[in-house]
Amino acid sequence: MPIYEFYCHKCNTVYSFFSRTVNTEKIPNCPKCKRVKLKRQMSIFARVSGGKEEGAVDDMPPIDEAKMEKAMAMIAGEADKINEDDPRQAAMLMRKLSDATGLNLGPGMEEALSRMERGEDPEKIEQEMGDLLEGEDPFIFGAKAKKGSRKPAPRIDETLYDL
Repeated sequence: MPIYEFYCHKCNTVYSFFSRTVNTEKIPNCPKCKRVKLKRQMSIFARVSGGKEEGAVDDMPPIDEAKMEKAMAMIAGEADKINEDDPRQAAMLMRKLSDATGLNLGPGMEEALSRMERGEDPEKIEQEMGDLLEGEDPFIFGAKAKKGSRKPAPRIDETLYDL
């Protein structure tokens, strides 16, 4: 009996829906906005209760490795198709990775990608920002998006709705 996750762009919220059968076709409306059709989203992180693993970070849930591998395979397939000489395509791929994993980009990475999206040379960006980028984690789990990023991290509605 699967649980599916859906995203509402209007209220920037992720909702979970319980289905008594495997149902990959049904798309519900937003429980809050009522008339807005939700967008199915890949669930990357599993919520597991119980004891902590040794060395686990308090604010980061365990990673669902099978789903992370699936997201990485999807990105790898798309990476084979991009033009390596076009920084815009490389930036787009990095944005897709961020979206697929649910991880927000750190402020330095956000600035570097914005510059790449404008067509700037990645080598020049690395030369100018290298120290900053090396000193920060490229991804941030569960944090609000930083100033200058596209949209804040979505709210997670903890209610389990029927599909």
